[in-house]
Amino acid sequence: MKKNIWLLCALLLSGNAWAVDGVSFELGNGDNTDTTRIGAIWNWEKKWFTEGDWLVTGFWEAAVGTWRGKSSAGNNQTITDLGITPVFRLQQKNPSGLSPYAEAAIGFHLISPTFINANRKFGSAFQFGDHVGFGVRMGEHQQFDLGYRFQHLSNGSIKKPNQGINLNQVHFAYYF
Repeated sequence: MKKNIWLLCALLLSGNAWAVDGVSFELGNGDNTDTTRIGAIWNWEKKWFTEGDWLVTGFWEAAVGTWRGKSSAGNNQTITDLGITPVFRLQQKNPSGLSPYAEAAIGFHLISPTFINANRKFGSAFQFGDHVGFGVRMGEHQQFDLGYRFQHLSNGSIKKPNQGINLNQVHFAYYF
């Protein structure tokens, strides 16, 4: 399993793999859990609401990460998380300098194992992951992205228990 994760990481970080437009890295925590995640970004060509100075666009983000339990309840686990998420972003039409944005997303995740500690169980490997966030793009070619995301993951009551988890994340991306 670990060999497959490292192979996936190498592919996701390769700028030429599947015409990747960027890579991302996240650090976060919440509900007695620390998280790290790396991913690949594929921009959409589609743009909506293009009247005025702002528009809505988006990208696909595929990521692999870990959640490390740190609860005093005991039986702390490290979860492997694989996810794919379509992200919708409200951004300036002609960005320059520090360019703010807001985003929202709902994606799909597979996790293993299905509990993080003695008190938090997720019921199934399949999880929905939604987030809202904000941040800024910067750099001469808007190649740097720094933001905050609040993410909630749960199985949507597909299977009990469905305790879910809330995470606060710092998101960094680099666009090629």
